[in-house]
Amino acid sequence: MEDFYKKQRNLMVEQQLIPRHIEDPRVLKAMREVPRHQFVPPPFIPYAYEDSPLAIGEGQTISQPYIVALMIQAAQVDENSTVLEIGTGSGYAAAVLGNICKNVYTIERLSHLAQTAQERLQHLNYTNVEVVIGDGTLGLPDKGPFDAIIITASGPKVPQSLRQQLKMGGRLIMPVGDTLGQELIRVRALPDQTFSTERLEYVRFVPLIGKEGWKERGPL
Repeated sequence: MEDFYKKQRNLMVEQQLIPRHIEDPRVLKAMREVPRHQFVPPPFIPYAYEDSPLAIGEGQTISQPYIVALMIQAAQVDENSTVLEIGTGSGYAAAVLGNICKNVYTIERLSHLAQTAQERLQHLNYTNVEVVIGDGTLGLPDKGPFDAIIITASGPKVPQSLRQQLKMGGRLIMPVGDTLGQELIRVRALPDQTFSTERLEYVRFVPLIGKEGWKERGPL
């Protein structure tokens, strides 16, 4: 059966990622190796490698493979990177990051999702990924600064706490906007303590909830 899933992952990369300009060899290798079907609820396993997001419970989703690859490629991470992810969800993106990076810290505000993701990651032997339950908009200042921060939920603006946890030259990837849609942006910390911003693509994510994001019920 594993040969079947390996074939599905290779097709996913060849048909969904490479034609959309995902070209970082580290990202492509990780997307070929991480078993996405082990990060989705059992009813959705047959659809694990399709080009779409899938529900994982509690109103949350696992992003489509292309979006995961796009965000990680935009973060420009490598084997020496220490990365913070906001919004663990299923744990899939954290696993892809763990396949590439030295250390990954990932924050999830929903304890059930965090626990389930941690169990999956431990089962798959991702010893370099640590799951933390908490308010992701505040980051993990005691673990930073970070080479990259990836935020997998949308907010009205980039939380100031997260900007401050970037290393000089570090990259932050986040969807910014309202419930109707967002722009995926890349923020880079510059040597003069300012930040540059690049717009990457229009996207749609669940809301980023927390002290420096939306309130519990999300944007109105």
